[in-house]
Amino acid sequence: MSQNTQQTGLQMIPPEDPDADQPAARGERPWWKKYYPWYAVLGGTVLFNLLYAFPHYFTTNPNDARVQLDPGFHPHLAFLIAHVVTGNLALVTMMLQVWPHLRRTHPRVHRWVGRVYVFGAVIPTTLIVLFVLIPHRANEGSTGLGCGAVLWLGTTLYAWRKARLRRYAEHRRWMIYSFSLALFTTYGRIVFMMILHWGLRVNTEILVEGTSWGAWIVNLLAAQWYLEFSARRRGKNLPAGRFNPATGAIRQ
Repeated sequence: MSQNTQQTGLQMIPPEDPDADQPAARGERPWWKKYYPWYAVLGGTVLFNLLYAFPHYFTTNPNDARVQLDPGFHPHLAFLIAHVVTGNLALVTMMLQVWPHLRRTHPRVHRWVGRVYVFGAVIPTTLIVLFVLIPHRANEGSTGLGCGAVLWLGTTLYAWRKARLRRYAEHRRWMIYSFSLALFTTYGRIVFMMILHWGLRVNTEILVEGTSWGAWIVNLLAAQWYLEFSARRRGKNLPAGRFNPATGAIRQ
């Protein structure tokens, strides 16, 4: 009697039918949807920039500079070397910032690397570009380069502000914008080197002007696409026409 009483209300679970349709096992993601192949491409780009930039400034010989120096401005080479050092420091710290293992297992190191990125790299290199290098260079590409530098500085400071407010989702979004802008001169150099290697006849002024604008515009569009893609992958679908300030995703 007591056993019947105890069994009352119990839900009997029928045995699984081996012939019943089971949900299909989730297949492995294709390589282009994985993180580390693209991280390797990014690392190769940063390495190319290091090998392209640094060897020409080790000797501090003005004749080895990649840009034309202003003979009436004697500290021009010193500021150019400082820009090369801080700009490449930004790329190296950016690589560490986007490394998932470091972010997950050593968050304190991640924060300190972020501070170096903001205050030791982005701020000095963009200020050198805006107030020293652009006023003492040819006009070709100066406007596009200046706009890219302003956007890089602005997105970086805004991302740092969001981190200080502990709004980490928005911080991540603006750091992605910042990282995309950090790479815009690197891709421009790659395109320029490829055109020279292939021997294509291109108007140099048009090429410089086009890459100074097109590189950072394309990078920002790619960053926005990545934010949209990652938001959809996580199932963060929004009502039509709504904007998510944390992810930057917009659903039409």
